[in-house]
Amino acid sequence: MQQNQNNGSADGLYIALISIHGLIRGRDLELGRDADTGGQTKYVVDLANALVRQPGVARVDLITRRVIDERLDSSYSEEQEPLEAPGAQIIRIDCGPRQYIAKEKLWEHLDTFSDNLLRFFQQQQRMPDLLHSHYADAGYVATQISHVLGMPLVHTGHSLGRDKRKRLMASGMPSSEVEQKYNMQRRIEAEEQVLANANLVITSTRQEIESQYELYDYYCPESMRVIPPGTDLSQFHPPQLGEAQPQIASAIRRFLDEPDKPMILALSRPDPRKNIATLVRAYGESPELRTMANLVIVAGNRDDIREMNDGAQEVLTELLVLLDYYDLYGKLALPKKHLPSEVSAIYRMAARSCGIFINPALTEPFGLTLLESAATGLPFIATENGGPQDIVENCETGILVDPLSANDLGKAMKTLLLDGELWRKFSANGIKNVALKYSWDAHARSYLKQIKPLVEAHKPQQFSPAILRASRFADRLIVSDLDKTLLSNPTGLREFCQMLRERRKQVAFGIATARRLDSVLKLLKKYRIPKPDILISSLGSQIHYGRELEVSTDWESHVDHDWNPRAIRRILRDVPGLTLQEDSEQSKFKISFHIDPSEQGILTKEKIVSLLRQEEQSVNVFVSAGQNLDITPARVSKGLALRYVAQIWGIPLERVLVAAGAGTDEDMITGNTLSVVVHNRQHETLENQQEGHNVFFATQPNALGILEAIEHYHFFDEIPGVEVASPDA
Repeated sequence: MQQNQNNGSADGLYIALISIHGLIRGRDLELGRDADTGGQTKYVVDLANALVRQPGVARVDLITRRVIDERLDSSYSEEQEPLEAPGAQIIRIDCGPRQYIAKEKLWEHLDTFSDNLLRFFQQQQRMPDLLHSHYADAGYVATQISHVLGMPLVHTGHSLGRDKRKRLMASGMPSSEVEQKYNMQRRIEAEEQVLANANLVITSTRQEIESQYELYDYYCPESMRVIPPGTDLSQFHPPQLGEAQPQIASAIRRFLDEPDKPMILALSRPDPRKNIATLVRAYGESPELRTMANLVIVAGNRDDIREMNDGAQEVLTELLVLLDYYDLYGKLALPKKHLPSEVSAIYRMAARSCGIFINPALTEPFGLTLLESAATGLPFIATENGGPQDIVENCETGILVDPLSANDLGKAMKTLLLDGELWRKFSANGIKNVALKYSWDAHARSYLKQIKPLVEAHKPQQFSPAILRASRFADRLIVSDLDKTLLSNPTGLREFCQMLRERRKQVAFGIATARRLDSVLKLLKKYRIPKPDILISSLGSQIHYGRELEVSTDWESHVDHDWNPRAIRRILRDVPGLTLQEDSEQSKFKISFHIDPSEQGILTKEKIVSLLRQEEQSVNVFVSAGQNLDITPARVSKGLALRYVAQIWGIPLERVLVAAGAGTDEDMITGNTLSVVVHNRQHETLENQQEGHNVFFATQPNALGILEAIEHYHFFDEIPGVEVASPDA
């Protein structure tokens, strides 16, 4: 493996931003195309450009998912794309199906994204100095990468699952439907995980910290900082004399009987959470509003509503029904298309008409559209839930309302449209205060000030020469547990061991087990199993290598991160139903308990994790057979230890065959490893795995199942397209 570690070199910082979902490109962002291509995609592009322009920053990679889809522009399939600012680029990583899919369907593919991104970093001349994840899915990936590489992790949530679930249920959506549509529980667990492991959480508003993050078990406001994003003032500025009308102006005017009336403007993607229908009801139910102003809704782009996703169809169909119900023909404009470059001009059209901008979303994490409208001199009315609170306080350019109340929204619109003095005050305040308080340059400077201590404190990974030599230059690796895989079938074990002896110059052999080293050595001797090249013991908390199975002090130093065993024992000491296991089952980085059988239904893994997170303990929790509880540092698991070894030895995960039989093996068989689940597996822990190109369910038990997988994968054939790095490169 290349020793490409770095700690803020003289050439400047290398920052990796990760934002997985949505359609991201450097120019002509298709904002509003779907529920995933909104403000976050623009935010991360602007952030990358702003950061790389700062002194001391050499490179910024914006890492997203590569999409090859004939329905989309080919730019989304390019592996790399330079951004506007030199030194910033988009990196696209393969993940799951080639075509574009919604973020809710990405979860099962994120381990593959993690492994592919890890390989990308290993191929670079230097490692990033910092990872910065955006949204929960990227938080999950960045946490896995950070656990393996040990680099600092910064996170921005943009939108939080617990708060969104609360708002959706308040709007009347049943909890079962929320879960089905948004995969909410998995998202919330990923958010909890990244909060427990991030060095810094960056938010756009204080409200996020005080009202949204406060809902999480691992709530640590001391590690959170408010850094509002910026606004591109070269695009978003007040109307100018002689300014040409955008193409969309004629498309809007053809809907309206009196197009010169003040414009009530809403601009968002057609998503139920944007709550546009409440705005139409507020307008439709007020004769005064219908008389004094037109309603213009720019809700993404469409050719045929019937071909759009379910959420967009639902929203647009409801808008058309309301248009007809309130007889808003000639008063409501709902244009089908607009160019991304026309957005700023649309705001200026509304400002020139002395109109107002409306953001009635159920909740708004920040409210970038509010800054854009304010910068053009267009006052706004916005949801009281989320970031708009800070924007109103800082800019004094709008009114907050309860988004579920059409009556409150109608009153606020009439107030701004009828009170000319208030309108002019808000307009002037917006132009002045957005420029003063929400610039990208100021954001980037504040950002670098916050991350500098993290980068300076980070110690790059070091690998001893002995562990680099331990692979014996093998170009592939077989890793197996003991109890649920290798053992219990003498015939299979004998055949497997013979295969190893014949192939030892070609394949490295590894064992990954929950057992301690002394226990493993007894079993190796008893069953005459060849000594492994790598032994991952105590659930991944220790790595042993070489002829003498020397313990890796580098790995111990790596996993001893935020590990506080004394606090863990104190927290769990008085929990009914938990008793510490005997000393022989404890190790430096593993605390083991027995669960009383009478408490098994109560003392769930989720409850233990929640209890420890509430006490700010970042750990991994393993429950096996319903009665054994093991707690390790957050960087400890069999899968993480396996990836650590593979990167040191330069063996691609596509050439690592993993045999699984128990639930603690689960993260070894996700991602890019070749995996076999032996027939005698623990059904309750591994049955959820999907059989596919890299997960094979054997029909044979134990070691016979491993031999079956070797044949299934043609494991000793050449694997095209997989480069093997020299282990001492």
